[in-house]
Amino acid sequence: MKLILEGKAKKIYSTPNRETLVQYFKDDTTAYNNKKKKKFSNKGVINNFISANIFSFLKINKIENHFIKRLSEREQLIKKVSIIPIEVVVRNIAAGSICKNLGIKIGRKISPPLIEFYLKSDDLNDPMLSEQHILYLNLCTHKELKKIIEIARKTNLLLIKYFKNIRIDLVDFKVEFGKYKKKIILADEISPDSCRLWDKKTNKSLDKDIFRESKGNLLDAYNIVFDRIKKKYYEL
Repeated sequence: MKLILEGKAKKIYSTPNRETLVQYFKDDTTAYNNKKKKKFSNKGVINNFISANIFSFLKINKIENHFIKRLSEREQLIKKVSIIPIEVVVRNIAAGSICKNLGIKIGRKISPPLIEFYLKSDDLNDPMLSEQHILYLNLCTHKELKKIIEIARKTNLLLIKYFKNIRIDLVDFKVEFGKYKKKIILADEISPDSCRLWDKKTNKSLDKDIFRESKGNLLDAYNIVFDRIKKKYYEL
């Protein structure tokens, strides 16, 4: 396999099949656009398992995505998609930047859920986009954007139920989309790195906010999510 791309938390390798890639999960953890960094042993193993399980769950529930199968503790086989350079954030409960930027109280329920768009650009610090910005920059067509919003909403409803079954509130999450054989499908990863997850009983964070805000042991929290998923959904 040949390394073709390395990001903050994952590596992407080519395969003999032109339509597939291997996604490798690293132990690196970053925050604030790479200003804060640390490695956590086995974090990549945990995130690979969680993301694979979630994408399998979504596929069963008719959300097309790039996941094919988990190959090893750190690797999964994925469809080769052409990534649309937009990060899509879905918010169910106020936390993070929306509280800081708009003065909204943390923990406030958001109904209906908010969908936000950000340009996928480290150099520009991932600026927020309106739908008009997206169309003006030709990041995707109006029809494709409507499909992205539709999939994001359906994914959110499914993930709320998925996490509710393991006693976790889905506060918000970030996803990416790509084109595969002219269709818009879900891509990247869904894990505690890309979601805000709060324990239903204690409201304690079980996600990367622990690292961002230096408020506990990241691996302990990720392992709680891992163990609950393994117990409830391991057969996926």
